[in-house]
Amino acid sequence: MREILEHCIGGIRQTVPAGAVVLNEGGRTGHLFVLIEGRLEVIKGDTVLASITEPGAVLGEMSVLLDQAHTATVRAASDSVIYEINDAASFLHRQPGVALLMARMLAQRLNAANADLADIKRQFAGQESHLAMVGDLLQSMIDRSPAQLSPGSDRKSDPRT
Repeated sequence: MREILEHCIGGIRQTVPAGAVVLNEGGRTGHLFVLIEGRLEVIKGDTVLASITEPGAVLGEMSVLLDQAHTATVRAASDSVIYEINDAASFLHRQPGVALLMARMLAQRLNAANADLADIKRQFAGQESHLAMVGDLLQSMIDRSPAQLSPGSDRKSDPRT
C-alpha cells in the first residue's frame, strides 16, 4: 500500500509516541490516518486484533466510508509517524486513486476473511460444536442488506440458539 503515500503529501504529518492512541473505538473523527513508519495496534475491546507495520496502511477508513463511529481503537505500539487527513470524505472525492486503492485493500481483507471462514466451515462440517454454525454465519452475511449491518459491533447472542 506504499502507493497511497504518494497521494498523502498534503496530509498533516504527525509523530506519535509509543502508547499514544491515534483513534478511539466508538469515536467519530471523519479522519483517515496513513502509516508512514512505525508500528500500530488495532484493538477491539481488550483484544489486539492486528499489528500494522506496512507503510501506506490506512486506518479509520471503515468509519469514513460507512459514516459511523470507529469500530476499534488504534494505538502506537512503537514510536510512529503518520499522515492525518482531516476531511477524509473530501480527500477521497479529490483522490479517486486512493479510493480505488482502499477498495482493493478492503476487498483483500474480505477475501482473506472469506477464505478463513470457508476453511473453518470445512474443518467443522458435520460436527455438533458451535463452530459447525459457520455455514449459517456465512449465509446470514450474504443475506443481510447494508442497512442491517453493524460493523464492529460486539457479538450479541443469536436468538435462534
